[in-house]
Amino acid sequence: MTVLPDTPNFDLTGKRALVAGASSGIGLGCAVALARAGAEVWLAARGVDRLSGAVDAMKAEGLLAHAMALDVADIDAAAAAVAAHGPFDVLVNSAGVAIHSKAAQTAADDFDTVMGVNVRGAYFLTQAVAKGLIAAGKPGSLINISSQMGHVSGPERAVYSASKFAVEGFTKGMALEWGPLGIRVNTICPTFVRTPLTEATFSDEAKMDWVLGKIALGRVGTPGDIAGTAVFLASDAGALVTGTSVLVDGGWTAA
Repeated sequence: MTVLPDTPNFDLTGKRALVAGASSGIGLGCAVALARAGAEVWLAARGVDRLSGAVDAMKAEGLLAHAMALDVADIDAAAAAVAAHGPFDVLVNSAGVAIHSKAAQTAADDFDTVMGVNVRGAYFLTQAVAKGLIAAGKPGSLINISSQMGHVSGPERAVYSASKFAVEGFTKGMALEWGPLGIRVNTICPTFVRTPLTEATFSDEAKMDWVLGKIALGRVGTPGDIAGTAVFLASDAGALVTGTSVLVDGGWTAA
């Protein structure tokens, strides 16, 4: 009799997930997708009020969802929140900021703001979730939402690219250290995704023409395009994936 091969299992039933930056856009999309795959999800953002509508809507669908106040830039408070509610089997960190300017005009305060959230905040939030897993002796999947700009760059993207290149770097280092413990660490690297935060770019016809000219598939992304990859990496379907980035860029970086 032929023995059939194992097939990917995307079921997250029994898993506890933390999604930072979950009040809208990519973060909210990932939170809903993880919950629909069976996970119990904590949606985190700086203000719980911003999350209440999403959590209520998820609960009305029968999903397991909770709101959590969390500011990744306040690393001590974020670590305390993770310790209080964890351990978490899955982290999706979608919290981030983008302040774009020409490189010759970058202000030091803007540089520090971007690095404080995108690098320092992301690093120590990932560390905090990993510490909980290590103390509990559990495996896990830790995912940072990076960007295609962590592999290439573009006009007025020097600071943002620098922050995302750094995320790609610490992801690889953490994956090597924690791999023997069964803790996987990866990034998802989207192209331009239509969210409330990107409307300023999309409303500029010249910028939109530039963006679409770079994407082989001829369209920008949606939060749902990213959420499926998060479920893959969080689940046993991605069990052999660590220390790498999944580019969801419509072909941008292939050129």
